[in-house]
Amino acid sequence: MFDPVEVIKDLVRHPSVSTDPDYAEGMQGTREVLVRLFEEMGLEVEIVDTPRHPVVLARRRGPGEWPHVIIYGHYDVQPPDPFDLWESPPFEPTLKGTRLYGRGVADNKGPMMLHVTSVGRILEENPDFPLRITFLIEGEEEIGSPSLPGVLEKHGEELKGDFILLTDTLNPTDDQVAINTGLRGMVSFEFEVTGPDRDLHSGNFGGSVYNPLQALTEICASLHHPDGRINVPGFYDDVVQPADWEKEEIARLPVGDKDLLESTGAPELFTARRRTGMEAIRYEPTLEINGIGGGYQGVGDKTIIPARAFAKITCRLVSNQDAADIRDKVFAAIRDRCPKQVRLKITEFHHGIPYSVVPPGRSNTPKDQNPHLARAFKACEEAVGSVYGIPPLYLRSGGSIPIISIMSQVLGMDCLMLGTGTERNNLHSPNESFDLAYLEKGIAVSKAILENVAGKA
Repeated sequence: MFDPVEVIKDLVRHPSVSTDPDYAEGMQGTREVLVRLFEEMGLEVEIVDTPRHPVVLARRRGPGEWPHVIIYGHYDVQPPDPFDLWESPPFEPTLKGTRLYGRGVADNKGPMMLHVTSVGRILEENPDFPLRITFLIEGEEEIGSPSLPGVLEKHGEELKGDFILLTDTLNPTDDQVAINTGLRGMVSFEFEVTGPDRDLHSGNFGGSVYNPLQALTEICASLHHPDGRINVPGFYDDVVQPADWEKEEIARLPVGDKDLLESTGAPELFTARRRTGMEAIRYEPTLEINGIGGGYQGVGDKTIIPARAFAKITCRLVSNQDAADIRDKVFAAIRDRCPKQVRLKITEFHHGIPYSVVPPGRSNTPKDQNPHLARAFKACEEAVGSVYGIPPLYLRSGGSIPIISIMSQVLGMDCLMLGTGTERNNLHSPNESFDLAYLEKGIAVSKAILENVAGKA
């Protein structure tokens, strides 16, 4: 049986940054590690080509009466920049105490190995284990999964199962596990403002043309009210208020806004619509300015009127909001507020609709629910209670995994999202890490879920 920690280290050594073509070798190297591992486990492996980065499918087939679980993960990672803020090389796994540092170690290579290891141990103990399993490991999650819908359309029938199992979300504390019941959707884009055909001398031309940086910052400033609400007509029209059971779950959180504030390093929290910070992350949509560029960026001054300026923006969407609808409303607001003396160009990157699932017994009007999913939720509750000593909480997540909504719609399956790690993992930031002290706990929970679903608990 393989050592999961050594496999995680091997995966981290391959820089699999999906957004940057310069990392193509790292993407291929990561796939090769996964293929070797799955083949050693006796799984049937297929590399599905896509226009950008291939999908790794690893299957354990069996009789049709066996339950079928789809385990989702992604092998791509975020860019490591800025390099100078890393305390150890981002693609050289470094162990400090029980925490392993490196880009991708927590998002998603470590958590992905949690489920791979549980399956490996189950099959080693019982080669005739009555469960069909399909690992779907994609390489474009960090860029919005543009190729995966095509893969689902082509392979949809063989990928249909009883539920999706995923570990790409976080817990509120080291000892409190969260079963995530919602993911925020996303709209991601960039808009560019251009004026003169070149940078102009600010003495010779200042006061005669509209500065593109001024126009851009005025547009950006107009997108929020002073109290933090998003200033786009109709942005909140379809937002659904949290259910009573969700309010009860968040009230049970062992941490609150004080802890949240301390984890950010900000002087104060800032939320809209009278939400607490913990509520805002889970129940509120956002419009965030991720970056602004334009003009002179070097040392000292350079007295120019820049020819262009740009801003990168993402909107996080909550349950019942439609990504295309929000995109159109935000784009319309930007176009309406752009001064006529400059030119505007909007480039859409990717979008994804929100996803939510109601656990058994939490809804006043429960719909017919897949019995295997209900059993998985129950198994997860029992396993978490046994391994961690306290039951899990059912909470929406503030993050986005856009493809889960698409998989749910195309394949007709709901998703069990098991959190692992906390904000200390530094997802998408320098010094990303994964606490190996909780690896075995996660493996035990995953193993118990699969054994219960297969009727072997």
